[in-house]
Amino acid sequence: MTVTAAVVGASGYAGVELFRLLVGHPEVKLVGAYDIRNVGKRVSEVHPNLRGIVDLKIAEPDYVKIGKQTDVIFVATPHRVAMKFVPKLLKGKARIIDLSADYRFDDVKVYEQYYTKHESPGVKGVYGLPELYRAKIKRAHLVANPGCYPTAAILSVAPLVKRHLINIEHIVIDAKTGTSGAGAVPGELTHHPIIDANILAYAATTHRHAPEIDQELSKLAGRNVETHFTPHLIPIVRGILSTAHVFLRKPTGARGLLGLYRKFYAGEPFVRVLEELPQVNFVVGSNYCDIGFELDARSNRLVVVAAIDNLIKGASGQAIQDMNLMFGFDETRGLEAPALRP
Repeated sequence: MTVTAAVVGASGYAGVELFRLLVGHPEVKLVGAYDIRNVGKRVSEVHPNLRGIVDLKIAEPDYVKIGKQTDVIFVATPHRVAMKFVPKLLKGKARIIDLSADYRFDDVKVYEQYYTKHESPGVKGVYGLPELYRAKIKRAHLVANPGCYPTAAILSVAPLVKRHLINIEHIVIDAKTGTSGAGAVPGELTHHPIIDANILAYAATTHRHAPEIDQELSKLAGRNVETHFTPHLIPIVRGILSTAHVFLRKPTGARGLLGLYRKFYAGEPFVRVLEELPQVNFVVGSNYCDIGFELDARSNRLVVVAAIDNLIKGASGQAIQDMNLMFGFDETRGLEAPALRP
């Protein structure tokens, strides 16, 4: 079976990664590139790495029309935008994968606290983290692709939270990301002369990904979880290293913890549990999430580190993983490439 696919939001970094990965997917035919920017230009003019590979012309979207004519639509627009037109897409046969935050929250009031007033609060999506929601994703018509930070953070501590092995009042997550996470539009903080010799914390206690992490960990715990999350921007282009500091409720050996993680993620094609601490260059360019930890037995403190590529497992690759599930393809289809190293 071949499915037709379109990308709305063709000009950004998530868009170019979708094109780059989808063009090599044997069950996908790319039929549309849409945006309100760069209309009339070819995808390869905006993204020269795709010259001769993806030469579709970028068109201004007619949402109802493309929703009726396309099997799957990837929405790679900024937060606060998808909610304006996803209801129109859903009038057709298309299945939608939204890479923004617009449909990630169970409680629309939480979304409105961190983003803006929601324009289609009655539309509900399935949270697109395959390792936790595979069965629901397969049946979904709208998938809300997780945020990049939450993907790494949730996967890093999910086995511990699910098994009630840690003090959930004291989950401290320190995460570092590259400049591509800020998107394709230049900004002061991501300007190369500024960030190249710099590192900075931002939204240290108020980042909008914190409630997303809390929502999913609360479901796993069966009770309210409020993590302590602080992101940092560092002078690399892509990748996230997420470090969680958690405290075990009772002494547990490293071997037992390793066994727990390997059992929890057994059969997961894109989670690798390591006996060492992960590094970003183990995963950049791939859809893998690497997880490792160190145990401080003196204080029952466990330091869990997860590494992902923010543009792939943290965005476009995970979206394609979701698409594979939705259409019954092998979950790894189109995502087989290993990491780029060095």
